[in-house]
Amino acid sequence: MRADPLSDALAVADARSVFSGGFTAGGDWAIRLRGRDKLKVNVVVRGRCLLVREDGGQSLALEAGDVVVSDGRRSYVLCSAPGTEPLDSGEVHMDPGDRMAHLGGGEEFMCVSGHIDLSRDGGDLLRRALPELIHVRAAEVEAPVLGWLIGQLVGEMTTGRAGSAFASDQLAQLLFVQVLRVCLADAEVLPAGWLRALADERLGPALRLMHGDPSRPWQLEELAREAAMSRTAFALRFKEAAGVPPLTYLLNWRMTLAARALREEETPVAALAQSVGYTSESAFSNAFKRTVGVAPRRYRDAVRAAVKG
Repeated sequence: MRADPLSDALAVADARSVFSGGFTAGGDWAIRLRGRDKLKVNVVVRGRCLLVREDGGQSLALEAGDVVVSDGRRSYVLCSAPGTEPLDSGEVHMDPGDRMAHLGGGEEFMCVSGHIDLSRDGGDLLRRALPELIHVRAAEVEAPVLGWLIGQLVGEMTTGRAGSAFASDQLAQLLFVQVLRVCLADAEVLPAGWLRALADERLGPALRLMHGDPSRPWQLEELAREAAMSRTAFALRFKEAAGVPPLTYLLNWRMTLAARALREEETPVAALAQSVGYTSESAFSNAFKRTVGVAPRRYRDAVRAAVKG
């Protein structure tokens, strides 16, 4: 795999952005959005609204060009003003042609919505690395790129041109990558995890080494040298940012790669063990079972049984 941890994580998690539709609104209106355990994305195309968190968190003022990504565990309300009784998103009629709904008495506001499907790995790899709610403002440095992508996305969703569904999904992928890049530029918003470690300029080079050659028996001294730090300082800083020590991170990443191979490939377990740095199948199987909870062969059988339904 490339020495690009962000691309690696998106590929291994098989993160797929899908924009399912949107709505226009005017006057007094409110809609409750549920992530249903998927990362939920809302893009404000025009107008302004409030995002009211139903977990009691602080409300957000959103305006044209803003992007919000929610971890999908809690519902929230988009509204013209506090106090308006919200409709549930499932109760709103969507035009099957342009996939747009209409709320209230006007069209001063427009929002497009979608989700990032993380079902292939349970969402753990990406979800654990992200905050509950990401708010990318139109004034961010990445705004020009985000604005262009939003414009293209809305155009594809509303014109119904040939290939628009495929084009919309590809644009949604790029939009999500740009949101993650904004997060990397502001690591303070991130919880402890691999994304926060990647955002750290001192730790990033060591992280890229592990991703570039995960089968190599990396030593703490080598990784610390790449970060231009002492062993102790590097280990402490890495654990604070990533939430786990460097070599534990390497172990977890190897098991993530192995799990993906077991899901998608026919590679024998013995060969897979070597590809992620283990000289014996038994050592790999023990490490996989400790990390994932089941032995590699049982994991592969369970995935296949689930696919067959």
